[in-house]
Amino acid sequence: MLYRSSLLSIAALLMISFGCGSGRSSTAAFHMPKDGDAERGKIAFVKHGCHTCHEVAGAGLERPSVEPPVPVVLGGLVDDRLSDAYLVTSIIDPSWRLAPHPDPQQIASGSVSRMPSYADRMTVREVIDTVTFLQSRYMLRPVPPAYNYR
Repeated sequence: MLYRSSLLSIAALLMISFGCGSGRSSTAAFHMPKDGDAERGKIAFVKHGCHTCHEVAGAGLERPSVEPPVPVVLGGLVDDRLSDAYLVTSIIDPSWRLAPHPDPQQIASGSVSRMPSYADRMTVREVIDTVTFLQSRYMLRPVPPAYNYR
């Protein structure tokens, strides 16, 4: 009986792990090369004019100049780190998932992002380095200690 229960548990775990990590929409298989360079990414960010629309927390770039202003600030304190897959997708297909905002017209026209796609504008190296640069600007917010009140 114990053997059968263990076997069923292992089978269930395998099914869950295969179900969660497979498919075209899964980020489980997404991998960024470890040789991304934040300084080259900052250069690519400026070269492609990203700084004219996006402020990057603590990067020391010129303030964005686009009108109307884009309210999406990159970097800074976050509760959960953004995945590399999310950032790459946001660069090459910005209309895929629009950033949540109280006034959607500031970031989109209908369901199309104001940001153009960079799939044909940036090299793969520039995308890797830009994501590395952006990731270097995000800092996880410290989790306050849990207090147990009785």
